[in-house]
Amino acid sequence: MKHLRRGRVAAVLTVAVGLVLALLFSVNPASGQAGHVAAAATRPAVKPTVVLVHGGWADSSGWNGEISRLERDGYPVIAPANPLRGLTSDADYIRSVLQSISGPIVLVGHSYGGAVISNAARGVPNVKALVYVSAFAPDTGETLQTLVTMNPGTMITPANLDMRQYPLPGGEGTDLYIKKAAFHDAFAGDLPLATTNLMWAEQRPFSVAAFTEPSGDPAWKTIPSWYLLSTNDHAIPPATQWFMARRAHAHVETVASSHVPMISQPQVTTNVILEAARSVS
Repeated sequence: MKHLRRGRVAAVLTVAVGLVLALLFSVNPASGQAGHVAAAATRPAVKPTVVLVHGGWADSSGWNGEISRLERDGYPVIAPANPLRGLTSDADYIRSVLQSISGPIVLVGHSYGGAVISNAARGVPNVKALVYVSAFAPDTGETLQTLVTMNPGTMITPANLDMRQYPLPGGEGTDLYIKKAAFHDAFAGDLPLATTNLMWAEQRPFSVAAFTEPSGDPAWKTIPSWYLLSTNDHAIPPATQWFMARRAHAHVETVASSHVPMISQPQVTTNVILEAARSVS
């Protein structure tokens, strides 16, 4: 009798397990392959990786406000160091970073970083959106030098720059630095002077080669773009930003900020990045 009862219990358990498996798995009779229906129904959409590229006289820490907010929303984020040595070589380096990422990418650039992403995204099919933050968006053959002087209002002038030589194989190059007396008003006028004094001391050198090298064919011609335009910008005049944004057929948002809205207005900047990210999620 005990053996019979154990047999009935085993049979009941077998049926119960079968019912559970039937609920969790569907089987294609033709192929015999099982699919995990329950998991497929609840699997979240893959969020794009957000890649943040800084510009000249800056480093990746300028994106701290955006990184914390994006990660809190579940987005993978990387902010690689932009070499600031030359547009072609900088774009090649950022492209190598992009090619190491699987899945969709939202590529964001600030200032000179906009010129870099315009070139780096070319030929990388998983870059699904470009976001320009007070950024250069050059067309083929244009230089930053040409664009920054297109309209009046920039404080990035020879009188406000220091030049320092650095060694190169077989020669030397020239780095540009913003002078301390001009840094606050030219670069970050809506930040406290104590903060901009630190930013000035820590500014990364920006090569003349990067400032004067012509752009290649830009990715904004084929990739959907967003543009955050800073209306109180004394580095890239707002009129020039409008020109570049309209030419790229970008979705434009404006912010009453200096040249560094990612620092002074991180939530506004994050909102524009999220708008682009949600378009490809």
